[in-house]
Amino acid sequence: MIDFTNGLISKLKPVSNSTFADLLAPMLVTDETIVESYQTVRDGVVFTNKRVIAINVQGITGKKKDFTSLPYSRIQAYSVETAGLGDTDSELELWFSGVGKVKFEFIAKANIIEICRLISERVL
Repeated sequence: MIDFTNGLISKLKPVSNSTFADLLAPMLVTDETIVESYQTVRDGVVFTNKRVIAINVQGITGKKKDFTSLPYSRIQAYSVETAGLGDTDSELELWFSGVGKVKFEFIAKANIIEICRLISERVL
């Protein structure tokens, strides 16, 4: 879950883009495609070619879901911390106009450099 107060989401691991494809298909606009997908135990983050979609699964059954659409056009800055020798996790901080900072933590297997390239292509 994204907590916009402290801007943190749990550690994300890479998953197949098909993991969220059926769930997000009705929300995607013309020519929007899923590029990268990540998941915690229940929640997820999907990077499309147009935006970041955070999926917060709620309740005991998980039937209730909250979707947060964060368009690349609203990103003012971002910061990346890659995994190191002692710290195997990577972090991505995005500053969105009107929202503030959103922080994502990825496990070591995540291709954080590819995510940076994706964001840079959309923002710059």
